[in-house]
Amino acid sequence: MYLAYFGLSEFPFGITPDTSFTFLTRGHQEALNTLILALDGGEGFVKITGEVGTGKSHLCRRLLKLQPEGTCSAYIPNPRISPGTLMLALAEEIGLRPTLPLDDYHLMQEINRALLANASEARRVLVCIDEAQAMPLDTLEALRLLSNLETEKRKLLQIVLFGQPELDVKLAEPSVRQLLQRIAFSYRLVGIERAEIDNYLAHRLRVAGYRGEAVFLPRAARALHHASQGRPRLVNILAHKALLAVFGEGRQQVAVRHVRCAVLDTEGARALKWWWR
Repeated sequence: MYLAYFGLSEFPFGITPDTSFTFLTRGHQEALNTLILALDGGEGFVKITGEVGTGKSHLCRRLLKLQPEGTCSAYIPNPRISPGTLMLALAEEIGLRPTLPLDDYHLMQEINRALLANASEARRVLVCIDEAQAMPLDTLEALRLLSNLETEKRKLLQIVLFGQPELDVKLAEPSVRQLLQRIAFSYRLVGIERAEIDNYLAHRLRVAGYRGEAVFLPRAARALHHASQGRPRLVNILAHKALLAVFGEGRQQVAVRHVRCAVLDTEGARALKWWWR
């Protein structure tokens, strides 16, 4: 591949949420500020929504890494589960090993005791749920009931929902209206802005070990932004394929034609307008 060719130690445009490549765009910084403000204020529910590929999972991982020492964090990546399974998953994430079979009432009691123990030591318990739009309505309601666990001073559990815009549609259902009213802070995540794309590309190349001149020409970066609509995942896919095209030609810089080749090879990319030809 092109690693040695560009003097890279690793691929700069992977699609996994690797926090070592974190580049805080304006949107991501505002979302992170919202999360930190809400959690420091002791809010029970926070919601972050965004289109596919806008970096919600990356933001979730970033938030978990920023938690102070002693925080008990639970991460649930696949919430398409029943209410009972949700409670079991939460129990395991906070270190409980309940003896089965155990009915929902007694499982809730064990979770409550564990949360009270954490609260007595002033430890925050944070639950991050990714892909929350996939959560069934009865599981969302169970989540609301879990949020009822509290002392006179504070919530025992803080929950952050990360999901696609379909999550807003689901939360508008009458059966979960009580949960919607408990969401004190929310933020709609957007993609990389046009003014940020050059720095984003350069940053990821630099983290991967590149030390030469700019690889992406300005017009190529602009074309890449247009084709990806600024969505980080799609930006990374197109940038990776554009580098492959440059490597194949034995050149050093990405031009518009290389981006066009990447776009033609990528489903979901927006076709470049005629004036890029």
